[in-house]
Amino acid sequence: MTSNSDNSLPLILVTGGAGYIGSHTVLALQQAGFQVLILDTLERGHRDLVDTVLKTELIVGNTGDRPLLDRIFQTYPVKAVMHFAAYIEAGESVRSPDRFYQNNVCGALTLLQAMVAAGIPYFVFSSTAAVYGLPPEVPIQETCPCAPINPYGCSKWMVEQIVGDLGRAYGLKSVIFRYFNAAGADPYSRLGEDHHPETHLIPLVLQAAMGRRPHIVIYGTDYPTPDGTCIRDYIHVVDLAQAHVLGLKYLLGGGNSAIFNLGNGQGFSVRQIIETAQRVTGCPIPVVEGDRRAGDPAILIANSDRARAILGWKPRYPDIEQIIQHAWQWHQYRHGSGTAAVV
Repeated sequence: MTSNSDNSLPLILVTGGAGYIGSHTVLALQQAGFQVLILDTLERGHRDLVDTVLKTELIVGNTGDRPLLDRIFQTYPVKAVMHFAAYIEAGESVRSPDRFYQNNVCGALTLLQAMVAAGIPYFVFSSTAAVYGLPPEVPIQETCPCAPINPYGCSKWMVEQIVGDLGRAYGLKSVIFRYFNAAGADPYSRLGEDHHPETHLIPLVLQAAMGRRPHIVIYGTDYPTPDGTCIRDYIHVVDLAQAHVLGLKYLLGGGNSAIFNLGNGQGFSVRQIIETAQRVTGCPIPVVEGDRRAGDPAILIANSDRARAILGWKPRYPDIEQIIQHAWQWHQYRHGSGTAAVV
């Protein structure tokens, strides 16, 4: 069934497990001794990483396919589901909101309905800080009102409401993680970020350092921040993955449904990210200054005290230079002539 030899811990279905955060979480689950089954359309995931690194069973399919889900839950002794399968790019969600609602909301609802029918009691959901929209204060706590400003954030907020309602109606227990800016890569370059097209700042900056794009665009230089550019809270993907393992163990241990922010609690501006990347790579990174993008808040920084207190979570890689170093090693390995790092 999976590559795990220890069958004492339960089987976890990970949707979107061939993607960026999902694949890192599969690896963390395996390292914690769990058995893992992946469901992924491979529309934006990577079969080669499942085959060569994760080496666990992959079912190619969509969470909106109820007959497929029913067959999976009838065939495999799934104890809990971690749900990462979603479209994630905010700008794309504005251009194609119907696709986002169909995939992110309807797919999640179908998955949850199949879980309830199969009696699977535990659900860990990959949400986002985008549910907060333009928050009135930072650092942002879980009690901050949710007011998403794009269909992507709305789709995640809708699923959060569905999860809560199904919990009250059917006893489903859930952990919802709202993450800030996921970044970095596996320290050994086994896994990393590889989106097509890429929209996240750090990989875009590194592509410019590698000469794979001509420059990096700074969208807005007149924000009310020390250097005029947006400030974001970057969290290492390995730390995100570890939080998911802790969240799962919390549910399996009898914990009540809960929502947690995941971030480092410190912010870095766009210019600081570019300057740090230049130090890490030793490469020049050409910059073009552009206009602001609609809806970009000046500052987004998380308060993650709740995850620390309840889950015992503590980021292992909070240093932005190390986050970028791990991402750089991965990009050299994936797209350059480098080899997997051993650090």
